[in-house]
Amino acid sequence: MILSRMAPGAGVALALLLCLVMARNVMAAGNGTVSARQAALPAPASLPWADVEAAARGGTVRFHMYAGMATANRYVDGYVAPELARRYGISLVRVPMEAPVFVTRLLAEKAAGRATGSMDLLWINGENFRNARLGGVLWGPYAPALPNMALTDPVQSATDFGYPVDGYESPYGRAQLVLEYDTARTPEPPRTMAQLGEWVKAHPGRFTYPQPPDFTGSAFIRQAFYALTGGHAQYMRPLDRDLLASKSPALWGWLRGLAPHLWQAGRAYPRDAATLDGLFARGEVDFSISYHPAHAQALIDDGTYPATVRTVALDDGAIFNTHFVAIPFNAPNKAGAMVAANFLLSPEAQLAKMDPAWWGDFPAIEVGRLPDAWRARFAAVKMGEATLPPDALARRAVPEIPADWLEALERGWDAEVLRK
Repeated sequence: MILSRMAPGAGVALALLLCLVMARNVMAAGNGTVSARQAALPAPASLPWADVEAAARGGTVRFHMYAGMATANRYVDGYVAPELARRYGISLVRVPMEAPVFVTRLLAEKAAGRATGSMDLLWINGENFRNARLGGVLWGPYAPALPNMALTDPVQSATDFGYPVDGYESPYGRAQLVLEYDTARTPEPPRTMAQLGEWVKAHPGRFTYPQPPDFTGSAFIRQAFYALTGGHAQYMRPLDRDLLASKSPALWGWLRGLAPHLWQAGRAYPRDAATLDGLFARGEVDFSISYHPAHAQALIDDGTYPATVRTVALDDGAIFNTHFVAIPFNAPNKAGAMVAANFLLSPEAQLAKMDPAWWGDFPAIEVGRLPDAWRARFAAVKMGEATLPPDALARRAVPEIPADWLEALERGWDAEVLRK
């Protein structure tokens, strides 16, 4: 079920179609400078949705995304790409690339006046979205034109790490930080950040976290920052350097105190969450960390983890967020990117994404807005024994810190922990 919506203004719609065709022609002709016509591209909301779908049919959408999560790759390659081909004749190509890399590339392309690039859709959020918006390298606002945005919570989708979205990205999924542990090795896991610190010191070499700025490693230090300095509420505003200077020493001291007791005695850290998953699966450490509560179940199901693995959300707060997709300013196939972004929000795609057999990522749509039959299908998804119930996660949920705080904490970790 894909919801449809028609917008008025046939003359404006025709102009936008011509601009979309012109963008494809520019791509075929090679690189050029940003033309006045493309810079004046009408708002996407002015185009009837049926015309967007028609312009997208038969095209290619290059989806640039973080590739370090096997379950996300499996979902995009095994479900999304075949469905877009079947429904819309769109060829989706997943391009592995870290978000800071593609943001930097887009900034360079904009500075060089490159009117048509090679990226159509981006998996993005947090400081990368903010930096992309400040650099003017995203196209939009396109999200209000997506019919399936009607299924989302307007409050949840209005900001990204405290930064206004303003229609320049659309939701993709929801995530929350959990620790993964094996009950055969660790019958009773720590329940708070302070207890985790005590456990690490009592079990040297059996814990580590990915090295920031890896997203999961960075999230772990943000959650520790909340837990060790009096909670998240004080940080829900633009960066206050005096407050940071007064609060962050408690975090740096705690992390430095853990370092000698970590895997490799803190001399090295896993480069990303996938590397940590491997250490955990091989028994080299006793915990992994994931920003996806059903990630452990997915790895149990594919045989990577033993069936005895479970997850815990710490009682003093488990960070959650909404993650998004966006369209670059010089995307060669903007219509195709819009159709792909809308399909990602469809009940079908969100239901498949929720299933640990594909990914196990929580829905970005409000299931309560769906008809009864769809709500029943979502309720019937078996998230597995390793996945905490939604109410247990909700009780521990704390919001993400604004992006400028995030960047300051990553710089601080490098200076105060890694290099000390």
